[in-house]
Amino acid sequence: GELVGPMKETLPYAITKGAVDALTITLSGSLSPKHITVNAIDPGPTNTGWMNAETLEWHQQNAPLGRVGLPEDAAHLILFLASPLGEWITGQIIHARGGFA
Repeated sequence: GELVGPMKETLPYAITKGAVDALTITLSGSLSPKHITVNAIDPGPTNTGWMNAETLEWHQQNAPLGRVGLPEDAAHLILFLASPLGEWITGQIIHARGGFA
């Protein structure tokens, strides 16, 4: 994927990712006076069923932590951010990618 270089066929996907990043930063500034936090999560390669066997195997073999992400990994981060423990974090794009760059 994009780990090895730009993928021109994914332009619409890349545009939406950039929009989410910009929206996160802008909304966090707008909503912070109301004590509303806004963050985004970049979960990296996550096995949600989209990976074929070859893609999954490649990611598993090259994963710094020895596995690809699971939906639960992102869910745990969301739970933290939504809890009182995450109240000081806003305007961040959190790269929870299991060590993938």
